[in-house]
Amino acid sequence: MAVINPHINFNGNAEEAFTFYKSVFGGEFTKIIRFKDIASTEFPIPEKEENKLMHIALPIGKINKLLGNDVPEFMGKVNENENRSKISISTESKDEADKLFNGLSAGGAIEVPFTENPGGSYFGMFRDKYGIEWMVEFEPKN
Repeated sequence: MAVINPHINFNGNAEEAFTFYKSVFGGEFTKIIRFKDIASTEFPIPEKEENKLMHIALPIGKINKLLGNDVPEFMGKVNENENRSKISISTESKDEADKLFNGLSAGGAIEVPFTENPGGSYFGMFRDKYGIEWMVEFEPKN
């Protein structure tokens, strides 16, 4: 079966954001590529962008990865206030849901506080301090 891995674009602070995500999820980065690593005469990289991240990968759970990169200035800015997509996390316990929700939402804005719904699910939604939108849920029946 296919695996879906979210990929996030940043305006120069991908490394800071991923260090924060790593502090919440744990684990180790499996790949870090900086723009200077792919520079060539055919693809010159301005000095001010050479240490920005072209690619970073953080394993989440057993098979998924959170992926990201910085968008070079010549490609324009990423709209950090867009609201067309969210990263959804389904947890194995209510404690894990609380840990991830509280960790990732620190410094951000909670849009839907954690609530136990009549069907027994536990759900919350927020925008983290980097402008990324997340949904966290625990469904005890799963």
